[in-house]
Amino acid sequence: MDIKHHHHHHFLLVSCPAQGHINPTLQLAKRLIGIGGTHVTYATTIRGLTQIKSFPSLEGLSYASFSDGFDDGIKPTNDPNLIMSEFKLVGSKTLKALIEKISTSQDHSGPVTFLIYSVLLPWAAEVASDCGIPSAFLCIQSTTSFALCHHYFNHFHNCPPFPNSMTIEGLPPFAPTELPSFLLPTSPHVSVIPTFQEHIQVLEQGKPNSSLVLLNTFDALEEAAIKALRSSSMNVIPIGPLVITGFWEESENQSSDAGFRCDLFDKSEDDYLQWLDSKPDCSVVYVSFGSMVVLKRDQIEEMLNGLIESGLPVLWVIRCAEKGGDQEAQIMKIKNRLKIKEQGLVVPWCSQMEVLGHKSVGCFVMHCGWNSTVESLVAGVPMVGFAQFSDQNTNAKLVEEVWGVGVRAKENEEGVIGGAEIKRCLEIVMGDGERGEEIRRNCEKWKGLATEAVKEGGSSDYNLRHFIGGLG
Repeated sequence: MDIKHHHHHHFLLVSCPAQGHINPTLQLAKRLIGIGGTHVTYATTIRGLTQIKSFPSLEGLSYASFSDGFDDGIKPTNDPNLIMSEFKLVGSKTLKALIEKISTSQDHSGPVTFLIYSVLLPWAAEVASDCGIPSAFLCIQSTTSFALCHHYFNHFHNCPPFPNSMTIEGLPPFAPTELPSFLLPTSPHVSVIPTFQEHIQVLEQGKPNSSLVLLNTFDALEEAAIKALRSSSMNVIPIGPLVITGFWEESENQSSDAGFRCDLFDKSEDDYLQWLDSKPDCSVVYVSFGSMVVLKRDQIEEMLNGLIESGLPVLWVIRCAEKGGDQEAQIMKIKNRLKIKEQGLVVPWCSQMEVLGHKSVGCFVMHCGWNSTVESLVAGVPMVGFAQFSDQNTNAKLVEEVWGVGVRAKENEEGVIGGAEIKRCLEIVMGDGERGEEIRRNCEKWKGLATEAVKEGGSSDYNLRHFIGGLG
């Protein structure tokens, strides 16, 4: 289907300024431009925009910002409910002003014709509707966790007690600890519940111009959840995985994709790629917990013990939240212990897709955030899941029970994952036992399917072209 003859579109993509929100949104921007005939403006908060270290440049892509009411980064309150309502109040005004500004500007990109907004910004749909433009929600978390939220709001919200399990046809039942954690009454993040509820209300009120959901997944990966949302009459379009490809594709035109991401953190000074080059194939344990998770002291201690006990070489990404102080001292201690054992490297940040695409990496110990999960799938790397919060518990269950591409590490009574448990998990995924073999076979299978989905003519590529084509 050739879209180049359709009208010129100008998509405005908005997301919160978190690493895991920015990157899939930018990947979508890149694909929209690649399909042709479109201009994309990516916008995040004023404060968020100043934190991005470097902007990927692409013809047809521009950047903008709107205010969340906290431009200096200082929040006048610690009450999450107040912060969310202020964000909605100020964000709605300033996003509307941005759309009007773009639409009256004299440059060649033309007025905004479509708004795509990401998680935590349900009010953006209302802004679009006020401005007379259609909108879509970009679901950057797993479709399964979104379907579980949807199910919860439609069946259990406001009618206690909390369900002791939830089911989506075609998937194993989900225990409360396997649901998106913010749904649990005990969660410290329960303040996002009204926002998620609003997301679902906006989509279900089903104004034809604001009931569309673009999913960062592909048909084969989350068939049951996609089906469940469709049967609830939600208009969902799988267009993922929205990850950087090109590290393992030999073709010339993809190699330039490596830098197409925004980093909110400074790069590492250590040459970790050179270090990886010196290691045997599939021998290295890559450890990273994304940009949000900060592990507790005793958890880091157990992690280190388990890694050292395993005897495997380790590349460990640990961000230091503040210079000086406890954390920095602890990181130095880890570096030194790994150095004495000649067992690994600790870096503050790395280019994750380059690492996952490296032949010496044998498994990924991670928090099961959705971006890291699909990146690992696309790279065909087995996972050890260390879920912490949000949709991570749901994703960890999928990794182990549904796709069979890894194992979940189990907490002890104190809520800590012990060193022996970490070693046990590593032995399964890195060892030559039957289960390890099966996990690696499944990884190859899903890697093939994920790559297939986004290739020209694949299901996600077709869905995205069809979506743009349908806009006229």
